[in-house]
Amino acid sequence: MVVEEYEGQSLGEGGRHQGAQEEDEKVFVATQWQLMWWRFRRHKLAMSSAFILSVFYVIGLFCEFLSHTDPVTSYVDVAYIGPQKIHFIDDGSFSPYVEGIIGERDPKTFKKVYTTNPEEKIPVSFFCKGYPWTFLGLIHSERHLLCIEGGAEGQYGRAAPFVLGTDVLGRDLYSRIMAGTRLSLSIGLLGVSISFVLGITLGGISGYYGGWADNVIQRIIEITRSIPTIPLWVALAASVPRDWSIVQIYFGITVILSLVAWTELGRVVRGRFLSMREEDFITAARIAGASDTRVILRHMVPSFTSHVIAAATLAIPFMIISETALSFLGLGLHAPAISWGVLLQATQNVQSVAVYPWLMTPAIPVIIAVLAFNFLGDGLRDAADPYGG
Repeated sequence: MVVEEYEGQSLGEGGRHQGAQEEDEKVFVATQWQLMWWRFRRHKLAMSSAFILSVFYVIGLFCEFLSHTDPVTSYVDVAYIGPQKIHFIDDGSFSPYVEGIIGERDPKTFKKVYTTNPEEKIPVSFFCKGYPWTFLGLIHSERHLLCIEGGAEGQYGRAAPFVLGTDVLGRDLYSRIMAGTRLSLSIGLLGVSISFVLGITLGGISGYYGGWADNVIQRIIEITRSIPTIPLWVALAASVPRDWSIVQIYFGITVILSLVAWTELGRVVRGRFLSMREEDFITAARIAGASDTRVILRHMVPSFTSHVIAAATLAIPFMIISETALSFLGLGLHAPAISWGVLLQATQNVQSVAVYPWLMTPAIPVIIAVLAFNFLGDGLRDAADPYGG
């Protein structure tokens, strides 16, 4: 009996030892991207942030489908309606509905006051027909995730489930936040792409070649960083013509933000290039006849991928906050464009915020997106160095 137990224990230990050896062999033959993915999966907060950001970008991609009213159409007769509750159970069965709304003018304050009518139950449908929309300019549809089906266009606005309330013009705040998600998040991606091209190119030239090119680029960086951010934004935004279309203003603001954001990455790249250009593997590549472009792109840039990834994930929230601040101050995008910053313009009046607090709702996705990008950046930065501690 003892022998059998000992043999069973030895076999168990041997199996565990063999399993550990197989794991080690998998690590030895794994590619860099596999190692990065294995380590990134262990960062639970970063994985959760990646999921949240994926949801945000899905919302931005399908914002028309998720909206139940046209975000640019006004219904003044339902202005400043508070968040409306959707009831999912009616008489013990699943039958979503919203209660009817009664609007009356207060004779003392002349403010319009809304009350619900429990006797009036307006059915809410899923995957029903609403206002027409186009997906990426290719697919035309009238289907929406949630809406009140039937009736004229005006009735869609009046009968819509205003889950986050309406603004001063009676536009559904939920639908406008869905539409603003696309614009605000796309500015972050496009702006970071432009700033990365500038930062890696100019920082690489500065650190790799040195001399007069290094002096000129570093003086440009120092002058740009010495100017206070808000006055610099004001000056650059003032240079955008007022008669530009929404698309032109969108790209103009993106370029403005990129011109400010590239300096941090430029200095990081310069410092890395200065420390690496005299390394043995760089010298060997030059002796082997590799061109400067191949040395930079093939040997130097991949060696500090973790710094690039960390800078990217930190630059995107900076872009989002910058666009929000510019639009909030009236210097960036403006109506009829819809972004988180444009939506927050309604909160400039403290009295309006005190009376209609739901107008602050667009600040919530800004906070969540910025925090998620920062947590994701921490996870990616650690995963990009899979042999680290």
